[in-house]
Amino acid sequence: MITKERALEILKENISNENLRKHHYGVAAAMKGLASEYGGDPGIWEIVGLLHDADYELTKDKMDQHTIVLAEILKKEDVEEKIIRAIQSHAYEYTGLIPETRMEFALLSCDDLTGLIVATALVNPEKLAGVAVESVLKKFNSKAFAASVNREKINRCEENLNTSLEKFIGLVLKAMQNEAELLGL
Repeated sequence: MITKERALEILKENISNENLRKHHYGVAAAMKGLASEYGGDPGIWEIVGLLHDADYELTKDKMDQHTIVLAEILKKEDVEEKIIRAIQSHAYEYTGLIPETRMEFALLSCDDLTGLIVATALVNPEKLAGVAVESVLKKFNSKAFAASVNREKINRCEENLNTSLEKFIGLVLKAMQNEAELLGL
């Protein structure tokens, strides 16, 4: 079983951009928090969040390889198949692996949501501390704000996790606020 420490090493070996690393830290915090809500193992879910886009700098110019390159790296590390599958299923448009488990659905929906929350925090004078669920919902409904955020994937929390959008935002926001210092927000 891969440790959090080794996952962080792999992340740092493959992602040099500090802002991209912070994205991983945010998704890791969200996944760890969501594990408690959905009956998952917080340690495993956190590792999935830490590593989910760890091949981005290697594949950003060939996105059809995104998470496929990472899977090869992780197989050499003897990472559990459920971790690799969760990572690959969040990029199902490239891998063909459709999310099936709660962990996979949580990653699919929280990945883009963390980006929306960060964008919301960046325009708030109090950063993450000043962000409320209502402000994220307002930004969610403004398609021009953080336009690259895939709102459809976020919204799938309702169908796939039987959780309202408002509650899901609250869970992810709280988890990220708990790690505000690490996120620089």
